[in-house]
Amino acid sequence: MGIKWPHRALPAVSLALALLAVTGCDSTPGARPEPGTAPSTSAATARSVARVCAHPAAGPAKAPAGAVTVDPSVTGDLAAKTKSNPPNTTFWLRPGKHRLEPDRYAQVIPKKGNRYLGAPGAVLDGRRTNQYAFGGTARDVTIRHLTVRGFVAPHNEGVVNHDSADGWVIEHATIRNNSGAGLMAGARQRVRASCLRDNGQYGMNAYKAKGRISGLVVEGNEITGNNTDDWERRREGCGCTGGIKFWAVDGADVRGNWVHDNRGAGLWADTNNNDFRIEDNVLEANDGAALIYETSYNAVIRKNTIRRNNRVEGRRSADRGDTFPFATVYLSESGGEPRIRARTDKIEIYRNVLENNWSGITLWENADRFCNSPANTSSGDCTLLVKDTDRCARPGIARAPLYADCRWKTQRVDIHHNRFVLDPSVVGCTAKCDRMAVLANYGTYPDWSPYQGERVAEAITREQHNRWHDNTYVGPWKFVAHDPSRVLDSGQWQGTPYRQDAGSTFRAREGG
Repeated sequence: MGIKWPHRALPAVSLALALLAVTGCDSTPGARPEPGTAPSTSAATARSVARVCAHPAAGPAKAPAGAVTVDPSVTGDLAAKTKSNPPNTTFWLRPGKHRLEPDRYAQVIPKKGNRYLGAPGAVLDGRRTNQYAFGGTARDVTIRHLTVRGFVAPHNEGVVNHDSADGWVIEHATIRNNSGAGLMAGARQRVRASCLRDNGQYGMNAYKAKGRISGLVVEGNEITGNNTDDWERRREGCGCTGGIKFWAVDGADVRGNWVHDNRGAGLWADTNNNDFRIEDNVLEANDGAALIYETSYNAVIRKNTIRRNNRVEGRRSADRGDTFPFATVYLSESGGEPRIRARTDKIEIYRNVLENNWSGITLWENADRFCNSPANTSSGDCTLLVKDTDRCARPGIARAPLYADCRWKTQRVDIHHNRFVLDPSVVGCTAKCDRMAVLANYGTYPDWSPYQGERVAEAITREQHNRWHDNTYVGPWKFVAHDPSRVLDSGQWQGTPYRQDAGSTFRAREGG
């Protein structure tokens, strides 16, 4: 699973592309603001944000009627009382630091319908000893007004809802300074008004080992400072970092969140996700892309404020001479598919403001990535249109329907009524931070691939109904079509044969 950026994924690059001379950026990134501080604003992009890390809502100061009181002075009291009480019990955690038994696997195993309410100042502390805070498979568990910190979940595992049980509600919680993911996700999970901060890998890992996650709601949260363990450097190309990672989620509403200052991507949907609505979020100052939508389907991305993202990873790419248009909104082998049930049959990106990020939107297909290909970084996974991966082999893969269905396609992407603002002096760059792109590589691998040559590049550029129109551009934007070597001005982009951005306006001299 996970994406390998094109400079690593392409097994062969033409000599002409490899020898392109490119000037990188010569200034250094600004200091990272402290997570929880107010976001930057401008007249064009001001939007209220979920400042829940700095201003968490207080829990009940007294135990609700019928609640079981949990004593922080008694080690293991929470787990013991959970075990001894029936399902649907409410637990009220007194102010203070609550601890589990000093065993790495000690954890709270809720029963169906349990509710855990933290008083003001209630903290469940793993003391860098316990791996998990809340686990098990009980459904419909609620956690409110509780701080969970200091747990040491392993790589790709999570601290709260460790076993991805269904129907959990996480509200007004602070999940911070843990290893691994602060939170896992199950079907019908609701994560609202919570602070997911400074966790070692992800703020939340929406992954379920068996079955798919559906009906996920992520609303009004602050998601900041995650991937403190810098996993991409520890395991290069792992695709295993970000504010939130989504895996095979079928139906998600991600709205009203403030996703900022994460090391890596802000939001990353990776491998067979479908039916997303990503709206009314503020995505800013993430080291990598604000949003990656990879090998996935059918989404609406609208009314988001997206600013100051991708400056660290984009600059790093430019400095090493990479010609790929690293983007702030990156769609990799993802598109609309009417045969897969969703609230939309395309990917529609509209009414967003993108301001002073490193580049804009890139639509990409790796011609060598398809079911059964050794270049498929989502190892063992196939598209949602082919149940038997072994069918994607010669000779059948060269004919309909497998020729189309064995690859994830960037198609039916509609990008309109957005505002793209770029001032290179604000971003701190001299080149390659100004790209909008639709492209693929030259197919070469494996030797039995039916997608060799320029077939995929031609398809994504001209045949798969990918369209920009009615957008507003402020600043010196450039456009890349077909392959990384074709860098166009706005007139070439709008002209034959690409005919993109009909009805759009370009004001190149106004800056940001």
